[in-house]
Amino acid sequence: MNFLKLFQKFQSITRQISGLADRVERLQQALGRIESRQLATSNSSEIKDFEFQVFSQWGEDGIIQYLINRIPIPNKVFVEFGIGDYTESNTRFLLKNDNWSGLVIDGSFDNIKQLINSNVSWHYKLQSSCSFITKDNINSIISSNGIAGDIGILSVDIDGIDYWVWNEISCINPRIVICEYNSLFGANHAVTVPYDEKFQIGKAHYSGLYWGASIAAFTHLGKIKGYSLVGSNTAGNNIFFVRNDVLSGIKVYDPVDAYVQSKFRISRSESGQLSFLNFADGRNAIKDLDLYDVKQNSLVKANETFE
Repeated sequence: MNFLKLFQKFQSITRQISGLADRVERLQQALGRIESRQLATSNSSEIKDFEFQVFSQWGEDGIIQYLINRIPIPNKVFVEFGIGDYTESNTRFLLKNDNWSGLVIDGSFDNIKQLINSNVSWHYKLQSSCSFITKDNINSIISSNGIAGDIGILSVDIDGIDYWVWNEISCINPRIVICEYNSLFGANHAVTVPYDEKFQIGKAHYSGLYWGASIAAFTHLGKIKGYSLVGSNTAGNNIFFVRNDVLSGIKVYDPVDAYVQSKFRISRSESGQLSFLNFADGRNAIKDLDLYDVKQNSLVKANETFE
């Protein structure tokens, strides 16, 4: 078989694979719509009861559907950062199922290039930015993409200085905020990793467990910004806030009641291999590292915050 025939065969196989992937995604969407309609009749006030997964990592797709169907959102726009290549994200189902528009940000050129070359970028009004986020540049990144003021959702997940970045955001006023919290830090202490504009999870500590902020720290910041904590997902990694002026009777929690101890085991050994540490051993791995207490404005050792 000559080169031209080989190339044509390769193109044909590529098209078939692409078509299959598209059909699988359409099936995912259809199942998500069915679940959303079924859960719409539920009388539960617990957001975790509305979980289902389409493109989100866990059950965030269902929780988001629950919230947007109870909160008036005239400007159906989202901002999400830390999205990888956007195949797994908190807003992809929102984009495709509810026809929202938005901005996604990731620090990887390859991830953003892959997203720009995918059909989701021209089927929908989705803007993409390749940027390494700091508290000093986040407002300019969002504003330069034409997004400002009252929007629907902000989703924060950069596995690092998330607290400091949300604290700095002032160019948008989202009605719903989703934050990834580190359950190793417990429920009672309002702590975060100290600010470092060059923070990278793999370099901060070999275990990959030293990142982000506690549920209490995010709740403290949310109160300052005018938000109430309305719950966590059952996986114990994402929490949801609603702006106080649009709460619409949604149940509010304190950090202790909303907190969920995560069970996933994502730790790494010093050689970079998965080490599958349980919760207690994960805490032990980072116990001597510094955290910043956002209420006391002082550094503490991680083990001082463990209950």
